[in-house]
Amino acid sequence: MDTVFTSFYPYSHSRNSLPSTSPSTNDFPSHTSLSFAKFVFTKQSSLRGPFNSHSIKVRASEDGLIPPTDPQNEDFILEDVPHLTSFLPDLPMYTNPLKKTQAYAIVKQTFVSPEDVVAHKVVVQKESARGVHFRRAGPREKVFFKSEEVRACIVTCGGLCPGINTVIREIVCGLNNMYGVEEILGIQGGYRGFYSKNTVQLTPKSVNDIHKRGGTFLQTSRGGHDTNKIVDNIQDRGINQVYIIGGDGTQKGAAAIYKEVERRGIKVAVAGIPKTIDNDIVVIDKSFGFDTAVEEAQRAINAAHVEVESVENGVGIVKLMGRYSGFIAMHATLASRDVDCCLIPESPFYLEGQGGLFEFVEQRLKENGHMVIVLAEGAGQEYVAQSFHASAEIDASGNRLLLDVGLWLTQKIKDHFTNVRKMAINMKYIDPTYMIRAIPSNASDNIYCTLLAHSAIHGAMAGYTGFTVGPVNSRHAYIPISRVTETTNIVKLTDRMWARLLASTNQPSFLGCEAVQERFANKMDDDFHNLKITSI
Repeated sequence: MDTVFTSFYPYSHSRNSLPSTSPSTNDFPSHTSLSFAKFVFTKQSSLRGPFNSHSIKVRASEDGLIPPTDPQNEDFILEDVPHLTSFLPDLPMYTNPLKKTQAYAIVKQTFVSPEDVVAHKVVVQKESARGVHFRRAGPREKVFFKSEEVRACIVTCGGLCPGINTVIREIVCGLNNMYGVEEILGIQGGYRGFYSKNTVQLTPKSVNDIHKRGGTFLQTSRGGHDTNKIVDNIQDRGINQVYIIGGDGTQKGAAAIYKEVERRGIKVAVAGIPKTIDNDIVVIDKSFGFDTAVEEAQRAINAAHVEVESVENGVGIVKLMGRYSGFIAMHATLASRDVDCCLIPESPFYLEGQGGLFEFVEQRLKENGHMVIVLAEGAGQEYVAQSFHASAEIDASGNRLLLDVGLWLTQKIKDHFTNVRKMAINMKYIDPTYMIRAIPSNASDNIYCTLLAHSAIHGAMAGYTGFTVGPVNSRHAYIPISRVTETTNIVKLTDRMWARLLASTNQPSFLGCEAVQERFANKMDDDFHNLKITSI
């Protein structure tokens, strides 16, 4: 049986101290919408994340609570993000100055309704549950920071990715132009920059053209996260908004910073902007820089194709990024149409025997006289490790250091056709990894980065904290950090997109080898197990 609570809108009361009786409408400010303010909380058998990002079932109506027995509203789950009022319940509210700005003066609906949520899944069946939802991103009518009191900081961590500078620029310009914030600091050199390097003052003028450059204007590093030192520095500098741009490990660090801020009871909003060129962040539609990476990868694939079709028995191998997820390789292959075979970490493959890669290469050489292989850097790592008897090593971020599968595969194909098939081939190997990472973002990613930056700004000003932002089904939402760090987004071999690739390249599925079949079966079991867990 459901346990019923009545929750105040988070602007008015702490989410952790819910009253047991329903208040009258007179208890709320005029801007508060009651239809979304009244929640029915159902205790979940498994909570998502270690803090306030709890899953709740929400049922709402214009006149109050809908009975738990109403089948139309069963299983509406809101995965909410923390709010400053959950540990600082007496914070004052202020009118959002955005409406008075020239840019938003003519907007018909400037502010996002507190009722607005974004569905995790769009395609549902008639009788299916309504499922998981996230709070929609955007400006709120009331904010919890006075513009003149805001002292914000921005930090970038981890590897490079097209678009980082655009995000930095738009956070600075957005805070200044939309909210009139003038105190914005740049933390140099990643997390350790909080306590080992000086900060730089950021203004719209100083970041005016940084979006035209690759890399990060603020510099970056891996590791160096010391939560206590970082929060000490935040307090010492009087910072009350922290914008953290980084990948999986960086976002986990952001969650730790939020928890320490909450423990100390200080008014600091922590907002994460997820960054990974591999597109391996779950929940969100895609990560920024991904479109640019796929577009730039076309240059390398085209170069390989030109090279191999210009010689006899030309074989081109292009190694692209993709430590655990093969999205760049898959999308670049589909976009190119010049690729004969795509190898990714999620799809096991083998070299020798019937249905193996060697057989396929020979077949394509006989048919076309050349072939192009696109290879994600994380593919076939177990084979490379066995060949070189390598031990597992990790970098400062805790990521496994990868061996060069491109050079390994190049040599394997050379040896096979030279020594076994007695056949001369012309091998061309291209590794554009750092060239792709270092370029500025394209037009599509520039727009996307602007939306991410603005969503983070609006969320922080509205008092949300411990959250990350991103598009969910093309609508930007506030997502609990624990949701984007609990697992990694991977290419699902049972989805239509991978089937489209196989149909495009006509490559073998590599399911003829017993060892590969066993590994594939285990992967399917793991995917199904994870699906059951995350669907609770």
